[in-house]
Amino acid sequence: MSWKKEKLGKLCTIEKGAIGILKAIPGEYPMVVTSEERKSHNEFQFDDEAVIIPLVSSTGHGHKSLKRIHYQKGKFALGSILCAVIPKNKTVLSAEYLYRFLDLNRENELVGRMKGMANVTLPMKEIAEIEISLPSLKEQHEFVEKYKQLEIQSASLSTELTHQLETVKQLRQQFLQEAVQGKLVENTEGGVSETGQQLLARIKAEKAKTGKKEKPLPPISADEIPFEIPVDWVWCRLGEICSKIGSGSTPNGSDYANEGFPFFRSQNIYNEGLIYDDIKFISDDVHIQMNGTVVLPNDILLNITGGSMGRCAFVPSDFIEGNVSQHVCIIRLICVNNPFYHKIILSPFFQKYVFSSTTGAGREGLPKYNLEQFVIPLPPLSIQAQIVKKLGRLMGLCDALELQIQESKMQNAQLLQQVLREALAG
Repeated sequence: MSWKKEKLGKLCTIEKGAIGILKAIPGEYPMVVTSEERKSHNEFQFDDEAVIIPLVSSTGHGHKSLKRIHYQKGKFALGSILCAVIPKNKTVLSAEYLYRFLDLNRENELVGRMKGMANVTLPMKEIAEIEISLPSLKEQHEFVEKYKQLEIQSASLSTELTHQLETVKQLRQQFLQEAVQGKLVENTEGGVSETGQQLLARIKAEKAKTGKKEKPLPPISADEIPFEIPVDWVWCRLGEICSKIGSGSTPNGSDYANEGFPFFRSQNIYNEGLIYDDIKFISDDVHIQMNGTVVLPNDILLNITGGSMGRCAFVPSDFIEGNVSQHVCIIRLICVNNPFYHKIILSPFFQKYVFSSTTGAGREGLPKYNLEQFVIPLPPLSIQAQIVKKLGRLMGLCDALELQIQESKMQNAQLLQQVLREALAG
């Protein structure tokens, strides 16, 4: 069956909003604006059923986009950068059907008609030229009901898929926790060439060779030990197995350069690795002056302040040199499997330490002294390598699961749109 098509200019009145959004006086009537939430106004402009369409781009300068359109009925006010499209004859065109039609075809029929290079707008005369499929009023109501039912089903599936993503996230955390506790790989007593205790002694001997004097760390008390570990493992403090734990410093803004050594700030530090978006650089001269903040291959970088505190990146072995800001701590380990300790830091066990050891009333931070004293397990080197390998496989499976779920979410949304478009085609 082929439905008749009519232009909106013939079927509807199209009227611009009259209220400056910033000049609205809060009152009893809903006021439709570009955001999803309604504001309010003390007067109403319309008392009808209408589709509300923004007349300006949602993403601003030079971009064509409309994040949303609205359906509104009853008495309401309307912002001056939107327009109301109101069917003239309610027995011919349902406003709710029109809303669903335009929402389904938003990219082609609305965004595609936007004009302008800098200030992108949608002229009302362009809206008037839109042709709409016009089934009978009964079929329009049936379509709206079908749309609602499909939306409910799609939302239910989307909720389930979101729950599955959260389950995979929890699974990752469980794997990390099991790695910390020595439950991820088999630990055969006496089956290693060097125990954790022997490894710790070797690390201390290596540190002693440098001649660098360090403030002794307190011995570990029984009540500091959170769980049992395999017999060939040993508890130690983080500072005992590091040659360096310290934050960087930030040069003056004028000291940034267009090229040179990368300067990592907290926004460049992610669990997955170093992110070079919005990276800053410093010159050779500034790099030499900031010798104490130098980042080397295989370092671990930990965000120690603000909203990204606890995020942690492993510096790859092919990295050359760089520097970090005062919001990032360099953790430089000795004689251990650095990727293993990157995973340890990401574990729920270590992250709990991080967020229970902060200081500062304003911008909270994790002091170096607290970080040095964190009690952590030290497995034999061979076990560290096995755990890293096992975690790699398990995290790869989690990646694959997440990808499948994300694809299912996308397909769910696409299927809903396709079914509805086919229904609109008559």
